[in-house]
Amino acid sequence: MKKHLLLLLALPLILSSARAESVYLLHDADSPQAAYAARKLGEALADAGHTLLETRDGYQRLVSLATHPVRLGPEAFQIIPEDKVVTIYGGDDRGMIYGALALAETLRNGTPLADIQPSEESPNLEFRGIKYNLPWETYRPSSALDQHYDTARDPAYWEAFLDMMVENRFNVVSLWNMNPFTYMVKTKTFPEASPWTEEEQAEWENLYREIFRMAKERSLDTYIVQWSIFVSQDFSQTHGVATQNHYPHYYVPGDTSEIVRRYIRESVTQILNQYPDLDGVGISHGEGMADMTPLERQQWMDDVIIAGMLEADRKVKLIHRVPFSSGRSSDPGVSKNVEQVTRDAMEKLEDSFDGPIWVEMKFNWSHAHSTPKLVKVHGGKLGDTYFDPLPTNYKITWQARNEDFFCLRWGVPDFIRQHIALNAQAAYVGGYFVGSETYIPALDYFTASDKPVDWTYAFQRQWLFYKLWGRLLYDPQTPDTLFQAEFNRRYGDSGDNLLNALSLSSSTQLRLASLYDSRWDFTLYSEGFLALQGDTTSYIGIEEFIKHPTMDPAYVSISKYVSTTQSGGSFGVDRITPPILADTLERDNREALRLVQDIDTSDNESLMYEVADIKAWSRLGLHLAEKLRGAVALQTYRETGDKSQQRQAIAHLEQALAEWDELVAITRPIYKDMRLTHYNHNSFDANPDNLFHWALIRDEVAQDLELAKAE
Repeated sequence: MKKHLLLLLALPLILSSARAESVYLLHDADSPQAAYAARKLGEALADAGHTLLETRDGYQRLVSLATHPVRLGPEAFQIIPEDKVVTIYGGDDRGMIYGALALAETLRNGTPLADIQPSEESPNLEFRGIKYNLPWETYRPSSALDQHYDTARDPAYWEAFLDMMVENRFNVVSLWNMNPFTYMVKTKTFPEASPWTEEEQAEWENLYREIFRMAKERSLDTYIVQWSIFVSQDFSQTHGVATQNHYPHYYVPGDTSEIVRRYIRESVTQILNQYPDLDGVGISHGEGMADMTPLERQQWMDDVIIAGMLEADRKVKLIHRVPFSSGRSSDPGVSKNVEQVTRDAMEKLEDSFDGPIWVEMKFNWSHAHSTPKLVKVHGGKLGDTYFDPLPTNYKITWQARNEDFFCLRWGVPDFIRQHIALNAQAAYVGGYFVGSETYIPALDYFTASDKPVDWTYAFQRQWLFYKLWGRLLYDPQTPDTLFQAEFNRRYGDSGDNLLNALSLSSSTQLRLASLYDSRWDFTLYSEGFLALQGDTTSYIGIEEFIKHPTMDPAYVSISKYVSTTQSGGSFGVDRITPPILADTLERDNREALRLVQDIDTSDNESLMYEVADIKAWSRLGLHLAEKLRGAVALQTYRETGDKSQQRQAIAHLEQALAEWDELVAITRPIYKDMRLTHYNHNSFDANPDNLFHWALIRDEVAQDLELAKAE
């Protein structure tokens, strides 16, 4: 049997070898983008057994790479096979790269070069960006972020990350930290702001220059984004200003002294002139601006950051984040007046920047992976000021923040399709950012196994997350077969059920985040079943679970469900009640477990992790289902005094604890204790790195059962 299996596995290689050809890649070698496209396609051709020729003499197949902006729009591409020639046209350099990578993907998925079919694709959304928080002068000081410092200073890491981005058709990388200035330039007027030696300054500048160069080679747009009035500590101490406006502080008053304004404005101009491959800057009316009114913040932006951009030697691009506060503090809040001030300020900048201004808004605050319905932005419910009347010089870009899962693999393609269908069809929407505030996808600080795996960096573990968001933002009609093909390329027949199983099981996270209302970053960490309660983050105990409001208005909270049904009321068919949600979780997660139960992972550690994550999500989902049932029974007992309801609550919570123990059994051997930036669930002295593992909070989970028994 094993011999027959080996022959079957070898058959594609034999067929590929039999159809190997001598191929010449025709491209403009003087174009960095064309050279990159040819290099990546050449790697795929070589992997498929073809011979790459250095001249076109005697070729068996010619692959031509070119742009055709008359025929195609920006970022679109065509693949046209005709006899011995395969032509790839892009509407621009970016489209040409996408066409080359599309052909490479088809080859890697097993289609022979001779059998390539004609195809054509074009983008659905203009802006498809990654939000990337850098680990130096991070928004929040934390060992969870500091640990990525060395990895993120390695150009090899950025080469891999930027390759991933362009393969998945993201087109913007935005680099965020509190103070980018001293890392990127030693300003001519204020050299004392730099804390570095000449050698150290050169190293930092070379890193940024290389990141921007590699991004430009891949036709990615680049931005730097920061949180407003922050300077270096050296600058602060030298001039006696901005005494709190430097790392590690961030919720601080704005320092509007003239020397600070001049330093930041000149830094922005010098950065744009010194880094020609940097495309633009993002501005935030955020931290570092307390004690300023919204109008004062906008005027400061116009006079400092915007002015610095307009004084550069070239026209650049602008990301304009909407204000987070409607008062003088850094506390969140929205108001029509602030929205109008912001809109007026942006409309005054007509034709000042390259392309539309990208107006960033947080979708459902920090937890876009919840319901695809827009419930709130940072600070509350969004009005229509930015949309009515239709803007002419800016477009909305939703920020799909992920503060909910860092370790377990995630992938629900229909959620992303629905998200785009509900929120990206209006003329005023330009696209999305995808990324995190409290997680950096660099160092793999999760994997405990010492056996070989097929990833080096953290983002490579979450390959499906990036592939789904990038490809579906480019074309929401991209079929599941494309994502399934990647599982089969990696794992052969063992990958057959993995997309379906992961979609079913990791929907658990979406359902918890739709059931449990959240706001800023630390208010929910779905993967860990943690939420901010008071001033600490801890396991969501049954008391909080019962009374907490929902994020999605279609969901019904436990307290609302019990009080309504006990008074004789009911809910419409469009409402998701706790029993309905529990049954859905039970059904989907049992099916996910069934789909992976027979997969042999003994000789493939990477496959083992994929399957283990599906099992972990499933056990978390079954835990949530039993907790819902137990919570309903417990609250019903409280309202009716029916002791049978208490017994049911105890039984369900015993099963919920058993499911948690299964979750721990799956994850304890394969995952390290993980650093979180979320507030500590224990004392800081006992856990200074905010270490998390499901095993570490087992005692908190067990308290639900003890509470039900005590009542």
